[in-house]
Amino acid sequence: MEEQIEKLGTIVSIWAHPDDETYLAGGIMAAAAELGQRVVCVSATEGEHGTDDPVAWPPERLGRTRRWEAAAAMAVLGVTDHRFLGYPDGGMAALDPEEPVARIAALLVDVAPDTVLTFGPDGGTFHPDHQTISAWVGAAWERAGRPGRLLHATMTAEHLETWGERYEQWRVFMTDERPVGVTPEDLALDLRLTGVALDRKIAALLAMHTQVAPAVALLGIDDYRDLNAGEAFIEAP
Repeated sequence: MEEQIEKLGTIVSIWAHPDDETYLAGGIMAAAAELGQRVVCVSATEGEHGTDDPVAWPPERLGRTRRWEAAAAMAVLGVTDHRFLGYPDGGMAALDPEEPVARIAALLVDVAPDTVLTFGPDGGTFHPDHQTISAWVGAAWERAGRPGRLLHATMTAEHLETWGERYEQWRVFMTDERPVGVTPEDLALDLRLTGVALDRKIAALLAMHTQVAPAVALLGIDDYRDLNAGEAFIEAP
């Protein structure tokens, strides 16, 4: 694993909501930070609408709480540079992309990453915010002169075969569409976490209690650990 991580160099990890990055790249970021590589993590929103109970969790309260949760998760992962862009949760697709694309491009020019991590075009779960940040990052990467490699989070066919039914129970998909799994040969980065590395990622996820508690209750902690042990990325087209 260490060799895979070292090749990533300086990492910019850009996502829609706080917890996206930990689910999809928490192990990668933690390992890179531990090796002394620079890791800049970016959340486009605070995830202030990420609840099934907006009466108990109005946006201002949930957004504030998710910032605290994210700070705790980043402390576990060893990531010391976590930035929020302040865009509206659930409303990113309606925004004019010019300002966010220019802003992300400026960040990429400033950091000069060797690797950029984000969602693929399907957003993994077909969440409009996930799809929008993927498009923004792709456009910003082009505008910035394609600094480093742009990698998209993905799922393998084997992963979907193993966990597809549990994803349906978890209701993670936002439309009737479903992701198409890739083969191992398609992967640019394939990380399987075990032992301490997996313990650290799960500890970071559990710090985000408002988001993960229902999933842990549904899946059970053993399946939740196994489901989140893999992190896979392909080269952006």
